[in-house]
Amino acid sequence: MSEAEAHPHSHTDVSGGWLRAAVFGAMDGLVTNTALVAGLGAAAPSGTVILGGVAGLTAGAISMALGEWTSVSTQNEQLDLELDKERRELLIHPVEERAELVELWRSRGLDRDLAVQVAEQLSRDPEQELREHARAELGLDPDEKPSPWTAGISSFVCFALGALMPLLPYLLGYGEVWLAVAVGGVGLFFAGIAFARFTARPWWSSGLRQLIMGLVAAGLTYVIGYWIGVPTT
Repeated sequence: MSEAEAHPHSHTDVSGGWLRAAVFGAMDGLVTNTALVAGLGAAAPSGTVILGGVAGLTAGAISMALGEWTSVSTQNEQLDLELDKERRELLIHPVEERAELVELWRSRGLDRDLAVQVAEQLSRDPEQELREHARAELGLDPDEKPSPWTAGISSFVCFALGALMPLLPYLLGYGEVWLAVAVGGVGLFFAGIAFARFTARPWWSSGLRQLIMGLVAAGLTYVIGYWIGVPTT
């Protein structure tokens, strides 16, 4: 057994494309629909609140999914373009590119002789050499590109679940805006706790941060809804 095998450890997936989309989707769904329900509930009947909340959930989830899919796809296409440029440079100027890689490694603490030796060894495998150039120059790993489908689906599902929370009291027949905001606030607090496990932030700090941001948004929207009111004919 090698030393690496004898010392197993694991890391969370930070490049798969789902975590950022899931966090953003869930928080956006909770904040958006909690605020939307608060604004409508300040002046509109329950039926209007439900209609607006469901419309906000549907439109928001679709918009988030399309936005995440497009964003990640564009990022991957840009990476592929840069890799094509680097591949051409390696074919046309192999010596200069190898020297560039040597200098990059030297700037990170390697001795010149060792940097030259590693660069020459990598040059025997053009694809591996390309990967190392991408990591060193672009700061990206071409083997770990995020999936646009994973990002889009994660965003859609998490936004929809988050947006559903403040609607639950109205859907269950309790047409009280304070109850909807309270349920949305509970969702925000526990979502903050859940996502804190991916960071070093204390669970209570993460939960309170999301709760406060959501309540501020809901409070402002409630005031605007109450002030504008519903036109009568």
